[in-house]
Amino acid sequence: MDSVDDVMSIAEMVEERRHLTAVAYRMLGSRAGAVIVVDEVYRRWYGLSARERARIVQPLSWLVTSTGHICLARLAAGPSNPPDAPAPGGPDAHSAVSAQPEPEPGPEWDWERGGPGDRARHSLRARRARPTASQEHDAVSGALRDACVAQTPEALAALLAPDVSVSFDGGGKVRTRVRSVHGSRQVARSLLTLLAPRPRTTLNTGSVNGRTGLVAHYDREIAAVLTLDVAAPYVVQVWVTLNPDKLRSWT
Repeated sequence: MDSVDDVMSIAEMVEERRHLTAVAYRMLGSRAGAVIVVDEVYRRWYGLSARERARIVQPLSWLVTSTGHICLARLAAGPSNPPDAPAPGGPDAHSAVSAQPEPEPGPEWDWERGGPGDRARHSLRARRARPTASQEHDAVSGALRDACVAQTPEALAALLAPDVSVSFDGGGKVRTRVRSVHGSRQVARSLLTLLAPRPRTTLNTGSVNGRTGLVAHYDREIAAVLTLDVAAPYVVQVWVTLNPDKLRSWT
């Protein structure tokens, strides 16, 4: 996934993992075993190169097929030391790279060099250098939540700094973006897609690391936590936690 247009909604993300877990459970009869298999399936997905992933027309079919292959290998090996099966259409699991590469750093601004918009950028850097008051942070966070719920791109982009970036932490356990997204319009589009209103999905503000952030629920379980770095009146950085293991403590 390297295009902003490839961002999935939270509902799609959660339902995909649930579906794979259900497939593995039906084959193995063990919930713990099913979770291990699904984690391995996603590890193999991220072990593919971006080009290899882009060539897979139907990712869900690839993931389901991978799930079946791994389950069959475990059943054939018996209860002790089940081996891994090769993923369909991809490299062997042992050649896979890390499940979730570090996000790319955002673009660096040359604050000392003149040019169009230099004064505005310098002013934003000055605001970043001092802590935002809690009341201002809360107001920006609430406005961001309202814009996401209303699905208003212009209103959302207006709350984001021109060089804002968003990073996604799926821990290699859900299908999400690997690279960060940069720029107010691109970040707005990715957030609106991720947080798209769907049945059984809610988005509220909440305390995140001592500051107001956003908490998304799906089926009453926390599906995403968004940490916001605010230099009022803008959001300058968003971190989206989607890793089910990290979210379990929140739930």
